[in-house]
Amino acid sequence: MTDNVVPVTLAEILSSLSVALDLVEGQPQGHAVRTCLLAMRIGEQLGLSEQDRTRLYFASILKDAGCSNNAARVHKVFGGDEHLVKRDVKLVDWSDPVVSLKFALGHTEVGGSIGRKLRRMLGNLAPPAKIMDEVTMARCSRGAEIARSLGFDEDVAAAVRDLDEHWDGGGSPRHKRGEEIPMLARLVGLAQTLEVFAAALGRDAALDMVRERSGRWFDPEACEAVLSLNDDPVWERHGEFLEEGTSLLPMPEAAQQASPADIDRVCHAFAQIVDAKSAHTGEHSSRVTDYAVALGADFGLDRSRLLELKRAALLHDIGKLGVPNGILDKPGRLTDDEFDRIKLHPMHSFRILHRIRGFERLAEIASAHHERLDGRGYWRGLDATRLDLEMRILAAADVFDALCASRPYRDAMPVEKALAIMRQDAGTHLDPDCVAMLEERYLRVGLPLAA
Repeated sequence: MTDNVVPVTLAEILSSLSVALDLVEGQPQGHAVRTCLLAMRIGEQLGLSEQDRTRLYFASILKDAGCSNNAARVHKVFGGDEHLVKRDVKLVDWSDPVVSLKFALGHTEVGGSIGRKLRRMLGNLAPPAKIMDEVTMARCSRGAEIARSLGFDEDVAAAVRDLDEHWDGGGSPRHKRGEEIPMLARLVGLAQTLEVFAAALGRDAALDMVRERSGRWFDPEACEAVLSLNDDPVWERHGEFLEEGTSLLPMPEAAQQASPADIDRVCHAFAQIVDAKSAHTGEHSSRVTDYAVALGADFGLDRSRLLELKRAALLHDIGKLGVPNGILDKPGRLTDDEFDRIKLHPMHSFRILHRIRGFERLAEIASAHHERLDGRGYWRGLDATRLDLEMRILAAADVFDALCASRPYRDAMPVEKALAIMRQDAGTHLDPDCVAMLEERYLRVGLPLAA
């Protein structure tokens, strides 16, 4: 992808990448886009200005930008697959202490004995409401930071930060109430829950939920606007979007064409989202990117190819957002089924990135980082005849960082040992020239290799 070939907008890029955020939240593909569809219609019904509708668009798309930041904490609290916990909690009134306790009992150590459930719950040393505040604070605060890092104003950041606050003060994490909650946050929070109910239980159940929670969870005026849309065409569009899995929303009139700097900011932001999912992947994407770009320069790649390699490296693990932390952070050997889940993440990376106009080549590079020269890699089983230089560079950079970083099942390896293992795999797994170049660079400049 060159800088000026495809006039892609920032809205298109973020809408497409929001599918990755749906994975972390355990929601059906396209949840954030459908939330945006509903939020925009509600905002229109309430007479929001064009500027505020544009802000609402981006706040809705980015609402889960901080979701990976609490994944490890949710897994630690409940055990099992945190994606299922995150999905199901959106269908209950978690602000009710009795409902919250029942939810905790039902979702802690699923399949385990009552004793095992109670031991984990007691080990958390906090009531469910306090835990909800903690995990929501981690998610919403980080999401607001990401919105700011992408260049959005404080109105968008505040909407992401406060979307789980409730009109009656019973929400999370700061227990704001009424008009203390920014209007855009109120609309995103309402649209989010409306979409979850509509997707899982249908429009009528969603509208019943709005009636029941009006004045408690949600702004009564906004609820009236939703209920006035009972026969609105937006529900037909929601159903079409749900059936398709995802769809591209009309862009706000103020949505600008994405500049190269915009694209770079998005790539860096989503790399941080990916790496925040597990304590064992902190800064993995940025280190792999440094190694890959340094090797690419040593191989003489021109500026355009280096830029594409850099963006592919930053986003190569975006599909890993769909892998539960119980697998990513498991200290012991993975079962066959767990490893099969791991092997799907490059496929998810490809499907997410390939949706974006102009990212087709980037998607091919990013999703090939676990392929092998002998064709025994995953997810496609590509062999040496189908792996180009950028793919080989990224695979070598990824293996090098994986070996040199600590993992749940082992400590970090010394660089010399990591390079020795890579030499043994040269020719079957890894490209010999990439391994030799990596070693030569290490001997020349040491760590960091990007120096």
